Amino acid sequence: MLETSLYTPVKRFLESLEYTVKGEVGGCDVVGLRDGEPPVVVICELKLEFNLELVLQGIDRAAACDEVWLAARMSSRGKGREHDRRFRALCRRLGFGLLAISPSGNVELLLSPAAPPPRRDPRRRSRLMDEHRRRRGDPVVGGGSRAPIMTAYRQDALACAAAMVDGPKRPRDLKAISPRAANILLHNVYGWFARAERGVYALTEVGHAALQRWPQPAQ
Repeated sequence: MLETSLYTPVKRFLESLEYTVKGEVGGCDVVGLRDGEPPVVVICELKLEFNLELVLQGIDRAAACDEVWLAARMSSRGKGREHDRRFRALCRRLGFGLLAISPSGNVELLLSPAAPPPRRDPRRRSRLMDEHRRRRGDPVVGGGSRAPIMTAYRQDALACAAAMVDGPKRPRDLKAISPRAANILLHNVYGWFARAERGVYALTEVGHAALQRWPQPAQ
């Protein structure tokens, strides 16, 4: 079993609590947003078993959100950390929620998150919300880290690349596709674009290959 197999059950659970859920946002396995004034930000980290590393990840994420959830698969013989009173007490003191996932994908609520005193990082929280909102759809399954993450920036760069298949473009030609098109072409983070002439950019072979890997819908 992979950590990614836990993503869908956790996503369904958080969606039942009226969160919009997306995977691998800002280095977090699962991020949920619930609209309001202010909006509520939830982070859930996934592991195959409850352990100290999972708790440490939760501590690291706490400054960027309103609630932290820790999710892992249920131990087969009932001897995992989820049944350890000390482990639950630690998570309760930290204000973390605990979710156990059965082999069939059922989610058991072990501990609800409490509201700890505010210890938030406003800038990090804002970046997390911005990335969540900029992404189109939910392109990445939470829990995986080996494949390149389909960030909102990569989505915008791919959209620009797709629009340039039929020939070179100026940044202003792509502004309707992405407000940051000029920045994407200028900095050329992925090597997909090359300057054809002053103020005009063309798609490179690397850019064509990227579109083969991540096909884009017709404009």
